[in-house]
Amino acid sequence: MQEIRNIAIIAHVDHGKTTLVDKMLLAGKLFRGNQQTGELMLDNNDLERERGITILSKNVSINYKGCKINIIDTPGHSDFGGEVERVLNMADGCLLLVDAFEGPMPQTRFVLQKALLLGLKPIVVINKVDKPNCRPNEVQDAVFELMFNLDATEDQLNFQTIYGSAKENWMSEDWRKKTDNIMPLLDTIVKHIPAPVINEGSAQMLITSLDYSPYVGRIAVGRIHRGEFKENMDVALVKRDGSIVKSRIKSLNTFDGLGRTAASTVQCGDICAIIGIDGFEIGDSICDVEHPDPLPPIAIDEPTMSMTFTNNDSPFFGKDGKYVTSRHIHERLMRELDRNLALRVDKEENMDVWRVSGRGVLHLSILIETMRREGYELQVGQPQVITKEINGVLCEPIEQLTVNLPEEYSSKIIDIVTRRKGELISMETQKDRLHLEFNIPSRGIIGLRNHILTVSAGEAIMAHRFSEYQPWKGEIERHTNGSIIAMESGTAFAYAIDKLQDRGRFFIFPQEEVYAGQVVGENAKDNDIVVNVTKSKKLTNMRASGSDDKIRLIPPVVFSLEEALEYIKEDEYVEITPNHLRIRKIILDETERKRAAKN
Repeated sequence: MQEIRNIAIIAHVDHGKTTLVDKMLLAGKLFRGNQQTGELMLDNNDLERERGITILSKNVSINYKGCKINIIDTPGHSDFGGEVERVLNMADGCLLLVDAFEGPMPQTRFVLQKALLLGLKPIVVINKVDKPNCRPNEVQDAVFELMFNLDATEDQLNFQTIYGSAKENWMSEDWRKKTDNIMPLLDTIVKHIPAPVINEGSAQMLITSLDYSPYVGRIAVGRIHRGEFKENMDVALVKRDGSIVKSRIKSLNTFDGLGRTAASTVQCGDICAIIGIDGFEIGDSICDVEHPDPLPPIAIDEPTMSMTFTNNDSPFFGKDGKYVTSRHIHERLMRELDRNLALRVDKEENMDVWRVSGRGVLHLSILIETMRREGYELQVGQPQVITKEINGVLCEPIEQLTVNLPEEYSSKIIDIVTRRKGELISMETQKDRLHLEFNIPSRGIIGLRNHILTVSAGEAIMAHRFSEYQPWKGEIERHTNGSIIAMESGTAFAYAIDKLQDRGRFFIFPQEEVYAGQVVGENAKDNDIVVNVTKSKKLTNMRASGSDDKIRLIPPVVFSLEEALEYIKEDEYVEITPNHLRIRKIILDETERKRAAKN
């Protein structure tokens, strides 16, 4: 049997995890004598490349000195916790990647905690030691302290540390001794990560991930825990509820580099993809047909935030999108449930309205952004937190928020967060910056990022993760400005916008098409006002000094999708089409709105 090592890579957003995996793949290629070809990219989805974050976990493998190393790239963002939990089940060890200046961050803690509970053996990689202000030794101590606080075992605390720079393609056991390759890291993996335990007996595998191919349909991916699987073998699919479905394996694939290769048999301990099994869910087991003995299914964290999705019924319906009906949206959401573990979808009766629940605004906005790029048109409502009753007490999700910022802005930031029911837990100085930690209700985080960036002149770095449910913290007072609403449909003119600029700030450009009921700006006061932005200048053949002054327009505010979702009020929707994001009132007609407000 071939020697195998299964490792998961854990890191906070932007600590260099995907770059490191790319370099490991390059190193694996060199050993086969293949020519090194161009850039290898693991984050191959457009959204991942644009945002520089990993969203979907991926499996790749390299061969190093006759040992096959299966590498599982995990997302660093706690909103994708559903992805993380299931992929860690496939690993025997993990690489904890930490930035040599920032040290362990809250989301590193989130994934590391899951890995330690599963008993994975860690190797710590302190990356970016080529930064001018790095502090590798202090970071090493901080990692040890973090593991100790997370109740790591004696064996886990006795971890190996490797230093280096993934970007510059070198790793070493001493950060002062720069090498010219990343072989020291690969040697450490082979030496210190345990090989998978070989369990004899009837075949057994837990489905922890899935792939989709337009030719063969859904493909089950997982790690074989016992026995071996062969092509054309009869197996039993054991579902979460205990029901058993007989099935047959059509073909088997193992991971090789960035792709997959066909295999006739796959042994215990390897990660494989099984084609030919129908009707499975993530968390089901594939077992021997004679002795079906399922593995315990994966427990997944509950969603903490929900949004209303509905089909687009604005006057501009169907102008941009390819899929616009409620049937299209329903089918797309059902498809998403197949692979997005932490998502829940409930359809409201007799209405084309879905309540979609996920792990946070980022988790839901990635789904919306993916849908709009596929050509869908839809409308979504304001994000709402999901409350629970625990022992008769109403409870809400609480998040751990960390803000890293220059010292001079700290008092303003603390004031903003505490007004939103946040509690300051710790405050540390790191060189010239302050590191603040808070506990804050999830609903206090909605719309907070913009506020913090404005106050700190764009200097603050903010991250948050779900920690637990706590009793309801009471009302959060928000100073909300009213909306400026378009009175009638048509083309917005610079002349009209210019005359209204003292009322507030605008979200539209001149010559943009608007419709009655669309939110075109933010009022400086706290009430909604209806204005006519489609009014053009009446031309006469009389000339007068002063009537032909130049128009000076302030540039409009352009929202990203997350900003728009966090900005809207309860009576507003974000209308999302492939080319446009518009904010609108749910009730477009002004008199109807007034009547509804009275009731």
